[in-house]
Amino acid sequence: MTLDDLRVFVAVCRAGSLSAVARDLGCTQSAVSQHVRRLEKQTGTSLLERHARGVVPTEAGRILQAAAADGIAGLDGALRRLDELVRGGGGTVRVTTGATTVRHFMSEAVVTFRRRHPEVSLEFQTENSSRSCFDALAADDLDLAWITIGGPVRGIEQRPVMELPWVLAVGADDPLAARTRIEPADLAAIRHIRLPENSASRAHLDAALAESGIRVRSDTSVADWDTALLLAELGLGHAVVPALPGWRVPGTDGPLRLVPIPALPPLAVGWAVRRWSALAPPALVFADEVARSCTARAAGPRSASGARPPSSPHPPSDGSAAPGPCPGRHS
Repeated sequence: MTLDDLRVFVAVCRAGSLSAVARDLGCTQSAVSQHVRRLEKQTGTSLLERHARGVVPTEAGRILQAAAADGIAGLDGALRRLDELVRGGGGTVRVTTGATTVRHFMSEAVVTFRRRHPEVSLEFQTENSSRSCFDALAADDLDLAWITIGGPVRGIEQRPVMELPWVLAVGADDPLAARTRIEPADLAAIRHIRLPENSASRAHLDAALAESGIRVRSDTSVADWDTALLLAELGLGHAVVPALPGWRVPGTDGPLRLVPIPALPPLAVGWAVRRWSALAPPALVFADEVARSCTARAAGPRSASGARPPSSPHPPSDGSAAPGPCPGRHS
């Protein structure tokens, strides 16, 4: 078996389709099948089950997929570091995250990192959910993913950075705008602007509301937190969103008000990687700089968002084990 055989097989398992992988690779479906057949001949067992809608790995296929994915991830990282060593360049830090995450969580850190390390390239790849970020980490040559912290994910190490309390965003002329806090029971009467269906933040919020026995009505949904705020400002409903660093909570100026909902469990966010010990030094430095910037904004004397560092201390960037995830739920 070859490394290409294993790469193609892992891609097929993730996509659930031979034809989809063939399109991505710019080859024929027959060529993709040949890679799989070579592995099946080498292992002496069937690795894929064919179904009407595609393929799924057999039990043997799942064993090989897990081992191959871990091995390829480590090898890709090593090859990148070797290439940077040979070329003598400063390296590249590749990050996957949501569309608005860089502005909300990383803007100060990006400026600081660029000033201190001008020789290092920064690349950002946009995904629409924590699950998509996990998949991108496993499938692509990426270093870091900024995600909503949740339960364990095979082959992924998560490191919490901060916890975000929830707020209700309402127009300034809304009756709820004058409140100093919102109780979960109050949410039963709002016109809810729902967060993205496949997002970890929505799953976290839905679980918290269900645990409290609260049902909210909704006729509007959005693709990101910023759009939810805009629609609330326009008076088209009420948005329950995490209070991001730099937001004024309670909000007192302009057409929008942000009212705390302290009884809802906070949303934990932070970094995910395939393996901290395998990261190149520039990626470790960037991850630490983002964490430092977020923690400083959350803990500063004028921090108004109410965001706070996680209860467990931020671990060192020397490759030691990351702590368990903060409370939360990912998609």
